[in-house]
Amino acid sequence: MVFFLTSGIVFGFNLYLVDLLRVEGKLPATPRRLYVTGMLAVVGLIMAVISAFTGLYYTFDAANVYHRGPGFLIAYLIPVFCPLLQFSVVLQYKKHFSKLIFISLVLYIFVPIVCGLIQIKTYGISIVNMSMVAVSVSLYIFMYLDLNDTVIRAHEIEVETMKGEQERMLRLFDQTATAFVSAVEKKDDFTKGNAIRIADYARRVAKYAGRSEEECDKVYYAALLHDVGLIGVPDSVIKNEGDPDKWDYEAMRKKPLIGDEILSSITEYPYLREGARYSHERYNGTGYPEGLKGEEIPEIARIIAVADAYVTMTTKKHYRDAKPDFVARETFIKESGESFDPVFAEIMVRIIDRDSNEKPKDQPLEPEPEITCKGYRQAVTTGIAAEEKEKRIRFSFEPLVEKGQGFAAPSLVVFDSYDARCHDDEKTISAYHYLEYAELWFDKPGIVSGARKIEETKGKDAAKKGYEILLSRSKDHIKLLLSAPNQSKEVILALPSISKSAYVGLTGENCRLTDIKVETTGKVTETGEIKRIIKPVSYIEHLESDLPNVQVDTWRSASTEGIEIKGKVRVGFHTMSLPGAELIWHCPYLVLFTSEDGKVRGENYVEYQMIKLNGEDDGADKPCENRFSTRKEADFAGWESWMKQNLEGMDCEVDVERKGDKVLLRTENLGLRIENITTGIDQTKKVYLALTGDQVALTDIRIL
Repeated sequence: MVFFLTSGIVFGFNLYLVDLLRVEGKLPATPRRLYVTGMLAVVGLIMAVISAFTGLYYTFDAANVYHRGPGFLIAYLIPVFCPLLQFSVVLQYKKHFSKLIFISLVLYIFVPIVCGLIQIKTYGISIVNMSMVAVSVSLYIFMYLDLNDTVIRAHEIEVETMKGEQERMLRLFDQTATAFVSAVEKKDDFTKGNAIRIADYARRVAKYAGRSEEECDKVYYAALLHDVGLIGVPDSVIKNEGDPDKWDYEAMRKKPLIGDEILSSITEYPYLREGARYSHERYNGTGYPEGLKGEEIPEIARIIAVADAYVTMTTKKHYRDAKPDFVARETFIKESGESFDPVFAEIMVRIIDRDSNEKPKDQPLEPEPEITCKGYRQAVTTGIAAEEKEKRIRFSFEPLVEKGQGFAAPSLVVFDSYDARCHDDEKTISAYHYLEYAELWFDKPGIVSGARKIEETKGKDAAKKGYEILLSRSKDHIKLLLSAPNQSKEVILALPSISKSAYVGLTGENCRLTDIKVETTGKVTETGEIKRIIKPVSYIEHLESDLPNVQVDTWRSASTEGIEIKGKVRVGFHTMSLPGAELIWHCPYLVLFTSEDGKVRGENYVEYQMIKLNGEDDGADKPCENRFSTRKEADFAGWESWMKQNLEGMDCEVDVERKGDKVLLRTENLGLRIENITTGIDQTKKVYLALTGDQVALTDIRIL
């Protein structure tokens, strides 16, 4: 039986190889060598039976002792020669086997051959048969492992297929939703593209809030479709270009209900209808359609609300231009906890700040290349900013009336506004904080309105052809060199304060201005280069206390010297926002820092925290951990009252305490309580507190 099974295993292994190559390897025909191997294995089986009767391979004596027969070596021809033939096939078709199967086949072939060669020299132990058992077991194990790998690969393929199917379905859903939204937005040209912008901002808010990728996707699509109810609002209401005070608000208030009804049929994604129905609810309960309050409003709708508000404010409408980012920013700060969830409102402020920091700082202004003015100031170009970098403005002038038949001339308007445009009606003047400084002409004296003073002197160099203006600024003074054919003059304007911006708009009467171009000359105006025609406005000419008074005309343009924090320190001061301050962060700031000389931005300067007294920190990455909190107390009278009191002036106190690597800061003003704990400070470093701000005067600074 031992000799019979030796050839039998070769025969069985041969069948296994045939199956692997024909089924797994998909060979069209069985290699001939395997046919030969199979036949030889059958011969070996027959020979094993014959040897049992003839003693060809072995015999037993009377004592039942085993002896090799005269043809013993013939028994090893099949186990040695046949596997070699099989190996030649395995090697030829190696690419048809997995790595595990190939290794197991090689072991199965060569281990018995080696043992067969050893067996010739040994006697009494059938190591060939034992090795065949061992490699058979190993072959089973390797087959099992290969099968397991195959199952895993099949599962991975199935998962990838499912993912691919999901991605295709998601793309289809995305394309369908986007197409549907685009169709809805066709009802109003001014909302084109808004849905995608709102969805993008909503996703960013959700991501900043720590939501998972799946939750962010839900927020995105809910925001994308939240305004589909517009499809049921009459066009006459949507495209009303008249006074917003006369809108049909009742028709617009039906939009969430219509959107809910449309999306409620998508039962697989119930969050879509939540976004449509509840995104117009307000955190304080004054929204619609149900007047939900606080966390009664689904979170997804609270996120959409801030994204929708930001895009709405910064998008041009029928009745107004787009509002600048800082106006939207102030709205989120003022309405945090009122219209908006305070957590998501704060995140939106951070996003606005980050986007503002990432925008290019020196984008060239490009006013309209051509304007026509029949009546005086019938058209005015977009404002060109007066900055330290000198700009050259050129244009051509074409009168619209014959000489002697009417006045025709170009002119300039110098002004300030949030949108860098001239305004002439009360609502837009108020909305964009429009302030006109002066009207200037090339050939007659200018008229001052909002500027403090003007000085005009005749120039030396006239333009050879066309018109040219050189525009520059130094602090609160701007200079314009006006050149026209055969005449020129220099104009110096003193602005109300350093804080104010200044823009120049081109206009005229009975004329067409063409080829309007603006370029920078490369020259930077140094301090004192523009003649000062009036003293600077100062709001700090008061008696000084422990530290000199400081006037901060623009964002952190000045600061006090550092006050070293040793143990407990109380700092008192009087603050007054400058008359031109218009935003709630035009107030004092507190800066915690270290430097070698105790000065802000001094040698080896490191800033630990910057806190605004309106309850913000700057949100920038710091070298230490900051736990910052703001709370409105019961006596907080609202932001309008808070800003009014800041403009009138008020006294403040700040408590600061250092404990090892921690600094605790507390202050309360007008019902606004601020606390900050900074941890992780290098204990070998000195820590300082400095006062700074934006458009604020700081006086009577005391260390208590």
